[in-house]
Amino acid sequence: VQLQAFGGGLVQTEDSLKLSCALSGRPISGYTLAWFRQGPAEEREFVATIRRATGITSYADSVKGRFTISRDNAKNTVYLQMNSMKPEDTAVYYCAATPSYVGGNYYTRYQYEYWGQGTQVTISS
Repeated sequence: VQLQAFGGGLVQTEDSLKLSCALSGRPISGYTLAWFRQGPAEEREFVATIRRATGITSYADSVKGRFTISRDNAKNTVYLQMNSMKPEDTAVYYCAATPSYVGGNYYTRYQYEYWGQGTQVTISS
């Protein structure tokens, strides 16, 4: 299984950006998918997840109402639509996947076995 994230860039405050992450090697429908991010000198933090079987989504409080995670099984791709972006959203964004049940620990990075290479998102004020 390989993940490849793309779509990052430099945008201004309140702009929108959509990240994509393509999974190869297995059908995406068999995986719980997530986005994490890591700012300069910060720990990698949870952003959003979409569950394998139910499609239920969960978000970090800092992005709730602004970001939307979705997946397209036909394209084997997971997306992160980011709206009303803020300078504090600046980070390297990583997609992650696991075929395992994550339950209530969906926000924990160690639940995810497969990771993309990261894509830089920078928001200027």
